[in-house]
Amino acid sequence: MARITKREEGQSVVEFALVLPLLALILMSILKFGILFNNYLTLTDAVRAGARKAAVSRLDVNRNDDVVATVQNAATALTKDDLSITVDSPSWGPGDKVTVKGSYKCDLSILGIDLKPDCHITSETTERVE
Repeated sequence: MARITKREEGQSVVEFALVLPLLALILMSILKFGILFNNYLTLTDAVRAGARKAAVSRLDVNRNDDVVATVQNAATALTKDDLSITVDSPSWGPGDKVTVKGSYKCDLSILGIDLKPDCHITSETTERVE
C-alpha cells in the first residue's frame, strides 16, 4: 500500500509568491506619495520665496518677470515645463497685498496605471507689499 506523506517544503514559497504583488504595490505607493509630498513642499517653498520677492520689489520695472524667475530658481527639483506661476496684485502700492500662485503637473501612476490623469498640486502665498 502506498504511503501518503504530507510535505510542506514549498508552502512558504507559494505564500511569498501570493503576497509579493501586494507588497510591491504598497511599496510603490509609499514611494510615489513621498515623491509627490516632496514636490508639494518644494512648490510651497518656491511660491513663498516668490511672494517675498514680490513684496520687496514694488519699484522694479519687471517685477512680475522677476517674481516668476525667483519661483523657478527656487523650484530646482521641479520640471520647469510642468510649472505654472501667476502673480496677482490689484496695484503695487505700499500696504497692498500680492498673491503668488504656483501649480505643478504631477505624475500619479503606479506600475503603469495612471490613477489620476490630470493631477496638479497647487500652492498660494499672499504677502503685503512693502
